[in-house]
Amino acid sequence: MSDKYILSIETATNLCSVSLAKNGNNVLSIVGEEPNLHATKLTVFIQNLMEKAGLRLDQLSAIAVSMGPGSYTGLRIGVSTAKGLCYGLDIPLIANNTLEALVAGYLREYESAIESKSLLVPMIDARRREVYTAVFDSKGMLLKETEALIIDENSFDEFLNAGHQVILFGSGADKFEDTFKNHQNIQVVTSFDSIATYQNRVSYDKFLGQQFEDVAYFEPFYLKDFVATTPKKSPLL
Repeated sequence: MSDKYILSIETATNLCSVSLAKNGNNVLSIVGEEPNLHATKLTVFIQNLMEKAGLRLDQLSAIAVSMGPGSYTGLRIGVSTAKGLCYGLDIPLIANNTLEALVAGYLREYESAIESKSLLVPMIDARRREVYTAVFDSKGMLLKETEALIIDENSFDEFLNAGHQVILFGSGADKFEDTFKNHQNIQVVTSFDSIATYQNRVSYDKFLGQQFEDVAYFEPFYLKDFVATTPKKSPLL
């Protein structure tokens, strides 16, 4: 079988990133160092990535995209770009759950240090104390479905009482470092955000299994509807 190149796009959080993988192994990646670059830099990142790799877009076998949950605007930009590339190149679209990709990335980085009783809890920042989250076992198997959850100091008592260690990571975990600093069995891993390279392996597996999306009808997994807000009128006006 010839080499399969898959371009992955990650725009579900504040970071904008792209990666190029060959047969599931990372070739090159670009991660925006500043937040919220999706609208202005995503296509630039893709162009730069392909140029550095010495490949043309028509040499890609598929496009993978983080489908959410996450930022409404970020997901819309990422998915729209991915669909446009798939249309133009006539190649398949692969969609990856953002939380599952986060877990895949965490296991890649820390698998040897994870105990069998540990639970992996990826978090994507929503607003205030709310996050999009799910619960996985130490091998990355889903135990509790994706949900929007408001976190407090008692949110994980059921797992702690059952003897588990809980590991929190992702863009939504950082803000709870102080909340759980005195909890011996809750570990908050800071500065571990969603990046495109975490999709590489699962995207290749989906490609081999032909787990593709319908490009015409695919929509991001927003989890919650977008709510537009109107600034309050100044009392001075």
